[in-house]
Amino acid sequence: MRLVSLLRRSRGITVRMVPDRTVVQGRRMRYAVSDNVDASGPEGPGSPPLWAVNIHGYFAGGGMYWRESSHLAQALGWRVMNPSLPGFAGSDPLPWEHVNIREMTTQVVDLLDQLEVPRAVILGHSMGGAVAVELAARHPERVLGIVYRDGAATPAWRIRNGPIVRMLGALLPDVATLAELMVAAALDTPDILIGRRLSSTMRGLWPDARRNIRSMGRTLPVGAMLMSIDMRAEVQEVARAGIPMLAVWGCFDQICTPATAAEFSALTGEPVQWLPGGHSWMLPRPSAQADVLRVLPRGRKFMENVERRRRRLMGLDTATEGRATMRVVR
Repeated sequence: MRLVSLLRRSRGITVRMVPDRTVVQGRRMRYAVSDNVDASGPEGPGSPPLWAVNIHGYFAGGGMYWRESSHLAQALGWRVMNPSLPGFAGSDPLPWEHVNIREMTTQVVDLLDQLEVPRAVILGHSMGGAVAVELAARHPERVLGIVYRDGAATPAWRIRNGPIVRMLGALLPDVATLAELMVAAALDTPDILIGRRLSSTMRGLWPDARRNIRSMGRTLPVGAMLMSIDMRAEVQEVARAGIPMLAVWGCFDQICTPATAAEFSALTGEPVQWLPGGHSWMLPRPSAQADVLRVLPRGRKFMENVERRRRRLMGLDTATEGRATMRVVR
């Protein structure tokens, strides 16, 4: 509740994320939904709002992205939902034998069904990018577009060539790779600590971080699963399906490196939108993603493509497509 109070005081932001929990397939799942219940869609007052799902990365939780989701809801008029994936931030874990991206995605889809969300834009950060791709590959009719942010769906992110790997790789390849990743995570951390609103950033991160620390055994199997993930086929499938995609990357990302961004771009044919910052650039800069979608050419083009897809999936005519698009990209 302290984070809710924080969002109430956020400068210029009146939309709040309201936390809740439910039971999905017999397991408790934490989530939050923006409280702009009177939001309207591009057709005008009373029309169904456009939904977005903001999926977090590894060793994080939905609460860490509440400030960002509040900005997205207010700036774009979206209803935004933040789930905490199984095993993270207080959500019950999956059984070890079911720890995979498919099962995690099923939890998100079932939550969308409970909330009666027919389709949504999916924002996926790091591990959440893999969930976004899986959701789009399995349920393309539910996905209006993907904002793929420093994603870990493709294998290039775990290729390390630093000094630890060069020294120990021949003898202890797995240990050397893990050590390099730990160093990369440590080098990426200072980016989160930069900014004139450091105190509010830390208050936003701590509740979910504390829950994850207390239940670290739940998250370790997920980390092991991520070390073997390879979703290149799914990424290409989503690209061929014509689902709009926007790849956004922190230019100083030490975890999902620029080589990973290049790999994703080559698979999809989509250019990468580079932003200042590291792997988790959106946490200390919660308004950045909304600004990308409203202001930058690639973001505006993505929004236009999302609106075209939305109208096509809803079976709407195209007579007012241009006017509806202008309402979305404003």
